[in-house]
Amino acid sequence: MQYDVAVIGAGAAGMMCAAVAGQRGKSVVIIDHASKLAEKIRISGGGRCNFTNLHAGPLNFLSENPHFCKSALSRYSPQDFLSMVKRYKIAFHEKHKGQLFCDDSAEEIIRMLKAECDLGKVSWRMPCKLVDVQSAKAGFVLSTEQGEIFANSVVIATGGLSIPKIGATDFSYKVAQHFGLKLVEPRPALVPLTFDPASWEAFVPLSGISLEVEIATGEKKNKVVFREDLLFTHRGLSGPGVLQISSFWQAGQVIRVNLLPEMDVAQDLIDAKMTTKKNLANYLSAYLPARLVDGLLLAHGFAGDTRVADMQDKRLKLLGDKINRWELVPSGSEGYRKAEVTRGGVDTKDLSQQTMMANKVPGLYFIGESVDVTGWLGGFNFQWAWASGFVAGQAV
Repeated sequence: MQYDVAVIGAGAAGMMCAAVAGQRGKSVVIIDHASKLAEKIRISGGGRCNFTNLHAGPLNFLSENPHFCKSALSRYSPQDFLSMVKRYKIAFHEKHKGQLFCDDSAEEIIRMLKAECDLGKVSWRMPCKLVDVQSAKAGFVLSTEQGEIFANSVVIATGGLSIPKIGATDFSYKVAQHFGLKLVEPRPALVPLTFDPASWEAFVPLSGISLEVEIATGEKKNKVVFREDLLFTHRGLSGPGVLQISSFWQAGQVIRVNLLPEMDVAQDLIDAKMTTKKNLANYLSAYLPARLVDGLLLAHGFAGDTRVADMQDKRLKLLGDKINRWELVPSGSEGYRKAEVTRGGVDTKDLSQQTMMANKVPGLYFIGESVDVTGWLGGFNFQWAWASGFVAGQAV
């Protein structure tokens, strides 16, 4: 079979690209090895799909080349995708800091993208295993388990390595390397952080506690700070704040957690010596969950039944520092099985920011998570999928 465009990967970026190209009159085929369509969309946002963020812009993305994403994001904005959502009468709501979710189900986004592909008369090969992609005299030849497919252009939209149980593979990286493109080393991002079991033993009983914190990593101009919820787990820390910081954290680096960002705990405790008869545990439980207070005091060597008034200022300052500036060094992360996205991927130096085409391989495009552009938590990665898919669909 001969097509103008073969899109490899029927996820967010792939379907967007196929729909745009098909509606421009191109003959398009989508090839995907999975039996279920767009599983990553289906499970996102707790099944309601955080499909974009109203505030999405270049500053919300990580890349070796932070300027690369500007062109695509400016040409296809959150409002552009929102217009499509409204056209299909999909009910949605803003949950937190510009994050938009479906009121009902992520399935509505999948059905919308499938309908857009149908409008473009896109052909489907799914499930269909792709064995190989090679250059041909005019375009490319794709060897699949259903026979050979010839295409003038090929778009790689197979994503990264995150969540292998729903089919994530390194296919995009293998294709890139086969055609001589460089890779920025992939690693898990937006992922829970873990700690050495011995050092974390004291905090295991705190599993399930969640609270809003200020969390930071890096130094001076490289310092990043987020104000989000943190969740204690049996193996370490999770929650939106930790997922955000995980994309920036480097192995061996310290993370700093301010458990009471609105309060100078040391000064408050010193002032309270003159006014309260409470012990440490009871006093701090007015500001933090009691179970967390007990765990922190025990882990840091403070007796919770000691009266605040009987504490030396030096000890209260030390305790305040443990609460306002708790320093930890993670041993690692939960890896790709729990990572929402993959950081790194196809080096943007080898791609056109206007079209997503490989500079030295005419007709070969890379979009979405396969590229070294990684968004923050909160709908930003979907916006990159829509935007990069759109510009490639316009160019093929």
